[in-house]
Amino acid sequence: MSSPPSPSALSARARIGANVRRLRKAMPGKVSQEQLGELAECHRTYVSQLERAKTNISVDRLERFSAIFKVDIADLFQVPDEKAP
Repeated sequence: MSSPPSPSALSARARIGANVRRLRKAMPGKVSQEQLGELAECHRTYVSQLERAKTNISVDRLERFSAIFKVDIADLFQVPDEKAP
């Protein structure tokens, strides 16, 4: 049996997805994927695919999401904390 990849081995896409999910859930008022999509001017299914690391994201969208979350764009690339919700 192979072991799961270490957190540092996560792809950039997986890191971004995990951080978008974590930051969305940390927003006041329990922001849904649909609400985040409205804020980011994209469809709910795009947010879902992004959080599941099923789609690529453009630099423009990275900037938009980082502005919504009020974090530096580099924060979206950080290895997610496994203890975070």
